[in-house]
Amino acid sequence: MGKRPAEKKPRDLRVGVALLWGEQEQPTRGPKPSLTPHRIAESAVGLADAEGLDAVSMNKVAATFGVSAMALYRYVPGKTELVELMVEAVLAEVPDLTAEGPGWRPRLAAWARRSWEVYRAHPWLLTATAMRRQIMGPHQLAWLDAALGALEPTGLTAVQRHQVFLLVVGHVRGTAQQLLDFDEEHDRQWNLLTGELLTRQADRFPALTRAIASGAFDPGGADVGAAADPLEFGLSCVLDGVQALIDRTAGPATA
Repeated sequence: MGKRPAEKKPRDLRVGVALLWGEQEQPTRGPKPSLTPHRIAESAVGLADAEGLDAVSMNKVAATFGVSAMALYRYVPGKTELVELMVEAVLAEVPDLTAEGPGWRPRLAAWARRSWEVYRAHPWLLTATAMRRQIMGPHQLAWLDAALGALEPTGLTAVQRHQVFLLVVGHVRGTAQQLLDFDEEHDRQWNLLTGELLTRQADRFPALTRAIASGAFDPGGADVGAAADPLEFGLSCVLDGVQALIDRTAGPATA
């Protein structure tokens, strides 16, 4: 019989938590460490910004410091933990929403716009934060806390506030993904071929035909005020819906 492949050792989540929260044990003997998890994460962020998350490896990150990959394992157990540190690094600037005034709506809108800016600056963040129940560090939790704090004056229940947060962050992520996937040449060809097809099949898809003829798929011809910023139209719709929910279930609140 063939030799059974070695089973992969389950990840010790406590190690990742300790690393993210700075609670790992520090060596009491030996030379002072020349690197830090933060410096390693910052270097990895630079690689991901330039080449994408798949391009990040312990070997490549180590090369930026002129050391071997094995030298990094003294600070970071592996790529999974490295990616978690990278997420923390790009979320280090937690938005201060107090300058937006007391209303929940301007504060939540400002939170969404700041989040959008981070996703645009670091497109790999979409993949890095796609896992469910990933370990979250203090910066990531602070972003969540800021959004939930903005919603506290609404009178909505805790569950409703969390669901609103999921709607807003889902819109931000979805819009960022569309921007990431956009290919101008492919889009041009799609418009050309679809236009030719619907010229022949217009009677089968009347609503779609009318929408295309009216410029529905042409960002330059959009009349919703969101052509310059794809985030705003959807965000406005989401927040209008939240206000309607507040009015219906908790009474009018200061927006």
